[in-house]
Amino acid sequence: MWHRARPRGDLPVDDALDGALAGMVCRTGAAIGGVYVIEEPAALLRLVALCGLPVDFTAPWQRLALTAPVPVADAIREHRLVWVGGQDEMARRYPRTAAVLPYPFTLAAVPLHGEHRCWGGVVLMWPADHPSRATAGERHHITTSARRLTRFLDDSPVPPALPEQPRVVPVDCLCHPARTGPAAAAYLDRLPEGALALDLEGRVTFVSAAAARLLGREPDLLLGTRPWQALPWLDDLRYEERYRMAVVSRTPVSFNARRPPDRWLTFQLHPDHSGISVRITPGAETAAAPPVGTEPAPTTPGRLYQLIHQAVALTETVTTQDLVALIADQILPAFGAQGLVLSVAEAGRLRIVGQHGYPADVAERLDALPVDTDLTPAGRALASGVPAYFGSPAELAHSYPRAPLISGKQAWAMLPLVISGRPVGCCVLSYDRPHIFTADERAVLTPLAGLLAQALDRARLYDTQHHLVHQLQQALLPRCLPTLPGLDVAARYLPSGHGIDVGGDFYDLLRLDATHAAAVIGDVEGHSMAAAALMGQVRTAIHAHATAGAAPDQVIARTNRLLADLSSELLVTCLYAHLDLVGQVLTLASAGHAPPLLRPGPGRAHPLDVDPGPPLGVDPDACYSVTRTALPAGSVLALYTDGLIERPGTDVLHATADLAAHLARADAHDLERLIDSLVHHTWPAGGHTDDVAVLLLRTAATVRSDRSALSCGGRTS
Repeated sequence: MWHRARPRGDLPVDDALDGALAGMVCRTGAAIGGVYVIEEPAALLRLVALCGLPVDFTAPWQRLALTAPVPVADAIREHRLVWVGGQDEMARRYPRTAAVLPYPFTLAAVPLHGEHRCWGGVVLMWPADHPSRATAGERHHITTSARRLTRFLDDSPVPPALPEQPRVVPVDCLCHPARTGPAAAAYLDRLPEGALALDLEGRVTFVSAAAARLLGREPDLLLGTRPWQALPWLDDLRYEERYRMAVVSRTPVSFNARRPPDRWLTFQLHPDHSGISVRITPGAETAAAPPVGTEPAPTTPGRLYQLIHQAVALTETVTTQDLVALIADQILPAFGAQGLVLSVAEAGRLRIVGQHGYPADVAERLDALPVDTDLTPAGRALASGVPAYFGSPAELAHSYPRAPLISGKQAWAMLPLVISGRPVGCCVLSYDRPHIFTADERAVLTPLAGLLAQALDRARLYDTQHHLVHQLQQALLPRCLPTLPGLDVAARYLPSGHGIDVGGDFYDLLRLDATHAAAVIGDVEGHSMAAAALMGQVRTAIHAHATAGAAPDQVIARTNRLLADLSSELLVTCLYAHLDLVGQVLTLASAGHAPPLLRPGPGRAHPLDVDPGPPLGVDPDACYSVTRTALPAGSVLALYTDGLIERPGTDVLHATADLAAHLARADAHDLERLIDSLVHHTWPAGGHTDDVAVLLLRTAATVRSDRSALSCGGRTS
């Protein structure tokens, strides 16, 4: 595979890519830039080159799933330039990214789509004072530079390397002549205030004599170090956070810090593309400023922000499979792991609910292992509540000599998932090669286990409730639709989103005799058990009146009186269609329902003009009018609920006419595919906000009377 390590002879390819990134940053005036390359076959994005930002800042984004909700992944999937004009827009469109980069900046992401493949994408960032809208010239520079880089990758005989850490690319900038250095240093030494220079990695590159006096440390002990590492009283995440803000936003920031025992100093940070100039002045002593402890931070900010990033992502998971996919796509790459086993504790055993990176036969052997035994290290970790880390098979064998090595993995992090002392399950991250678990990794994985436990517990509860709701919904809808000579039928019910409440949309097809049928579709207000129960009562009432021979208006009127007697507070809309397949006549009666669509032939379709009477149960004495129209051979009749046409900010009449126009153009040969086409036309990205029910009926060219056709042959899903 091309993504493996390559010999040094290929380095010019990477050097050229780095140079292209530096040139792209210079031409566009960006402060920060990065190149992502697609890692196959894992479908991951790997950050391979970076400029203007320290590497440890990028820990949450060094490996990203192509499906991740981030700008560069969107740019690649949608084949377009993605522009984010500021912090507010970032929070609105990409909340995960905003949570871990809470700084003002402007961002652009552009894909690298080559002639035969997509190589990846480029991310550019500008300071906070950059305009929120991109000019035409700016967009031209970005896209032209991306095309130039793509052509280079297409023409290169070898693909770029995928390093474990991104390469840091320097960007050339104008500097003062070297001879001014001593004079400038002497000038700064004569000032009473301190002057400090940091590179973008936070290391001290210059310190004046006054700065050394104010900080209480010899210059030689400061040069080459990071201030929060050399000075314990600056070792606080609040101070390092100000440095991060200056680097990312390229805007001046300041803060006050107390040098023990009681001397306050003011630090003013002025960043640019080459580093940060720090001005240090004595501050007024004040009791209002909170003292800062000198205990070291528990982990580096990069890992801390990585934990925040994963925590935000976990809040968006709903089902167990959502959780497994998130761990596989985002958490495994973040820690360099290749395998995952997610188990739940049931009846003293660990039952696997999701896995990644294991053959099916190996996963089967790992399933349902007992919790309390020396043969199951994961079970022991769950029983003790303490994570276990094994960097090699030898380490595992030393602690668990009786445990068999089934998977062939070489290192493991076994994270117990516990909530308030209650064992929920276990998450095992595994590696194809031996791995040393650093203190930073352990410091993040341990609290991450608690977040995973909460997410898994929520997901299992949702899965259980959703299963029960699905069973109830399927029991209330027809299991199959009857077959009638000369009539093809397809139906679909689509619940809204991830909701666990039962919807009230329903449909039915009734065989009245060999040449007559009745089609029904309706919508009970709300999503609840009450709505489902009322939906069942409406279906039963319509079925009883229709099969007893009542006319369409009487079927609706009698059902209306029943609902009035039930005194339900829920509104119910319903459309009843009587089909005379031999006489080719369609008779309709509506109780406030959306009008059906009729396609008499290819290229023609329109909404039927049906008098919508009041919804069922509103007026017990309501009368419902009847509409009759021709039903030519080969016609397609589309009945649907309002979830198909009601979109936020869209006029219903316009949406109905647009749906009819699409029905006229669509291929009606396969009714199941036609339903797919209608739903996708209205909701191209999915995510419909209400339940959707669709019932399609197509009449044949000729109809013969066959009273033996009683089987369930229509399709419903």
